[in-house]
Amino acid sequence: MVRLQTTLDTWKTIRQDTIRAVEDMPAGDFDFRPADGLMTFREIARHILNAGHAMTGILLDGTNDMSGPGFRDLLKKHSTEAPLDVAQLELAAALRQAVEERIGQLSAQDAAFFAGEITRFDGMRLTRLEMLQTIKEHELTHRSQLFMYLRLKGVVPPTTRRREAAAKAASQGQTRT
Repeated sequence: MVRLQTTLDTWKTIRQDTIRAVEDMPAGDFDFRPADGLMTFREIARHILNAGHAMTGILLDGTNDMSGPGFRDLLKKHSTEAPLDVAQLELAAALRQAVEERIGQLSAQDAAFFAGEITRFDGMRLTRLEMLQTIKEHELTHRSQLFMYLRLKGVVPPTTRRREAAAKAASQGQTRT
């Protein structure tokens, strides 16, 4: 069974690592694109912000069917207003603010809200909690892209740094606090 609080907590952790990735990318490489046809680092980070904010906004609005032709209009309605050339630290701050706002709003919903079924944009029927899990998985996928871009620029992603620090502390007989 998937629990709401666990879903929200893990989404927040994923978002915190997304924010760290945005902050860690060297400023001169914020528009890095490893190959033609791929999004830049900035574009991916901005997409994470907009997609997560828009999709949760649609859920909170009580929309039950995302499969119709008006879906793109719903996305635009709930998207952030971050400009295409949003600055690095502004984007990090927007990512932080957006997830705090949405987690607060989602936490205020009752169990019946999350048990209610909706039709996703691809026609699949699922509960709102399952849709929230899908939104989290979407961010996790794109966060992985950000991490790969960091690696290509010689930057160790935040999750790896955390794991390495824990291993070092364990090898020195220290406990985590």
